[in-house]
Amino acid sequence: MASEAIKGAKVLMVGAGGIGCELLKTLALSGFRDIHIIDMDTIEVSNLNRQFLFRQSHVGQSKAKVARDAVLKFRPHINIQPYHANVKDPEFNVDFFKQFNVVLNGLDNLDARRHVNRLCLAADVPLVESGTTGFLGQVTVHVKGKTECYECQPKPAPKTYPVCTITSTPSKFVHCIVWAKDLLFAKLFGDKNQDNDLNVRSSDAASSSENVEDVFVRRNDEDIEQYGKKIFDHVFGYNIELALSNEETWKNRNRPKPIYSKDILSDELAQPNGNVDKKCAFDDEFSVSAMKSLGMKNPQDIWSLKENSRIFLEALRLFFTHRGKDVGNLTFDKDDQLAVEFVTAAANIRAASFGIPPYSLFEAKGIAGNIVHAVATTNAVIAGLIVIETIKVLQNDIKSYRMTYCLEHPSRKMLLMPVEPFEPNKSCYVCSETPLSLEINTKRAKLKDFVEKIVKAKLGMNLPLIMNSSNLLYEAGDVEDDMVAIYSANLEKVLAELPSPVTGGTMLTVEDMQQEFVCNVNIKHREEFDEEKEPDSMVLSGWTQHVSAPENKDKPAANNGASTSGASVPAVESDEISIVSPTKKRKLTNVPNAPGNEARNHQDELQVIDDEDDLVMLEGNMEGFKKRKLS
Repeated sequence: MASEAIKGAKVLMVGAGGIGCELLKTLALSGFRDIHIIDMDTIEVSNLNRQFLFRQSHVGQSKAKVARDAVLKFRPHINIQPYHANVKDPEFNVDFFKQFNVVLNGLDNLDARRHVNRLCLAADVPLVESGTTGFLGQVTVHVKGKTECYECQPKPAPKTYPVCTITSTPSKFVHCIVWAKDLLFAKLFGDKNQDNDLNVRSSDAASSSENVEDVFVRRNDEDIEQYGKKIFDHVFGYNIELALSNEETWKNRNRPKPIYSKDILSDELAQPNGNVDKKCAFDDEFSVSAMKSLGMKNPQDIWSLKENSRIFLEALRLFFTHRGKDVGNLTFDKDDQLAVEFVTAAANIRAASFGIPPYSLFEAKGIAGNIVHAVATTNAVIAGLIVIETIKVLQNDIKSYRMTYCLEHPSRKMLLMPVEPFEPNKSCYVCSETPLSLEINTKRAKLKDFVEKIVKAKLGMNLPLIMNSSNLLYEAGDVEDDMVAIYSANLEKVLAELPSPVTGGTMLTVEDMQQEFVCNVNIKHREEFDEEKEPDSMVLSGWTQHVSAPENKDKPAANNGASTSGASVPAVESDEISIVSPTKKRKLTNVPNAPGNEARNHQDELQVIDDEDDLVMLEGNMEGFKKRKLS
C-alpha cells in the first residue's frame, strides 16, 4: 500500500538548501517518482559543508536545478521539475498547488512559510513543515480541518530593543552591535540623508545662526585621517559627554566614559600617517581587510581598546580609499569582511565606554549576522522524518501523524520526541477566519501605516485588498491606471479622514487574492500609546495564545503574541522567534518511558527553527550562544 501511494504521488518541495538537499535525495531513494522543487537561491561557497548535492564548480548556479541534476545521476528514470523562482511569485498560485498530493517545506524564513501555509489551506493540500538549527530540529504535519495550521500557534513579535537603550543606555554587547550596525555603519556608508540620533551637533554649532555643518559629511579639503578622527571623537567622545549632561539618566546607572582618539592613540596620531602599512595589497575590493592591513590575523582574539581604535580608523579609511564607489549605498553584510571589522571595532569601543566586556571578531560576527552553524546530520535526520510523515499523509493515516522534535541531549534515552499534533485552533485568524482586534489612534495613524506595519508585516500579505464594508480603500498589484492615484492618495490619509472613514468600531476586511486569504480586523480607537513599549502606536491581538510564558509555564504570554510592541531598532536576534512547546496540550506518543516532566525541561530548546545558518542570537553574558530557534 505504501509503495503504491509513493509511486503515484506528486510532491512539491519548497526549498533546496540544507534540508532540501537531504530531502530530495531521500525522496528519490524512497521511490517517489514525480517531484517538483522551488528555490530562488543560488549556490554559495558556505553551502558546501552541508548541502552535499553541490560542488565547488556549482557556485553561482541555481540550487533547484543543480539538485535535480545531481539526483538524476543515480535515479535517472524519475521526474524532477526544478523552478528557480520565489514561491511567492504569481505563477505559484492556488491552482498550481492543487495539482500536488502533499507540499514539503524546507524554508528559512517566516514570511515564506506563512505564504505556503495559506496556499495549502486554500488548495486543501497537506503540508509537512520542518526546520533545524544546530543539533535541534522539528517536523510538523498540517492538514486542513484535521490538525492545526502552521499559523494556529501565534509567532511572537520580532525581538527589538528600545531606541533609547540603543542610543543612550546600552547594558549588553548586543546593544552595542545594533548601534554600530544599524546606526553608525548605516550613517557612514549608507544613505547620508537618513536621520538618526548620531546627528547631534556641538552646542557652539547649534547656537550659531549660520548653516550647521553635518559632522558625517567629509569636506573636500579634509584628508581621510582627519575625517576618521573627527567621526571617532564625535560618536565616542562628544556624544557621550552630551549624554552625561542629563544627570537624571545616570542616577541609578553607571556613568559611561567619553573616549577620544588622542587619549588612545596619542603616539600614532602625532605621526602624519600613524603606523599603518598603506602599501598593503588586496586582490579585489571584497578582500579588503583592516586586520590584514594592520597585520592582525586571529579573528578569535579579543582586541584591546587601542587595537579596536586602530581597526575602526583603518576600516573607515579603507572603505573610502578602496571602496569609495560603494560608499553611500552600502548595507551591512555579514559576509563583508571589512564591514564586520568596522562594526566589531565600533561596538567594542562603545562597550568600553559603558563598561561592557569586549568580544572577538568571531563572536561579534555571529551576533551581527544572526549566525548559528548548521549541522548536516540534523538536516539528514529531519529529512528522513519528513518522508516518514509524508508517507502517512499519502496513506491518510491520520492517527499516526506525529510532530517530531529532534533534541540536542537525550531525554529518557530519546533524542527524537514524537508528540501528537494539535487540533485546529478555533481562534486562529488564518484557518478559522476569526476576526482580529487592532488598537490604533484613528485620528493620527494613516492608511499606509496600517498597510505596512499590520497588513504586510504582521499578517504576511503580499498583494492586499482593504475594504470598509463595501467600499474599497486600497488594492495592491495589477491596478487600473485611474485607480492608482486614488489608492496612493488614500495611503497618505488619516484613517478617520478616508472617503469611507475608519473609526472605533469599524470592521475592515483585508484580502490577499494570491493567497486566497481573507481576514477581518476590528478597529478600536485608542488615544495614547507607550512610546517605548509600543513604538508603532498600534497593538494587534485576537487569537488564543498557546505559548507558555517563561516565568509561569501555565500562564499564557501577554498580548497573545501578536502585539506590535517592541522598538524601532530591530534586535539582532532573528526576525521571527517562536516558542513551541511539545508538551503543553499535545499528547506524547505511547512509547516506553515516554518523557513526561523531562520534556518541559527542553521547552526552551524546542522553540524552532529554521534551516540555513542565519539565525540565532544570544542573551546574557554570551560565553556561549544561548540558542533561540525560529519558526
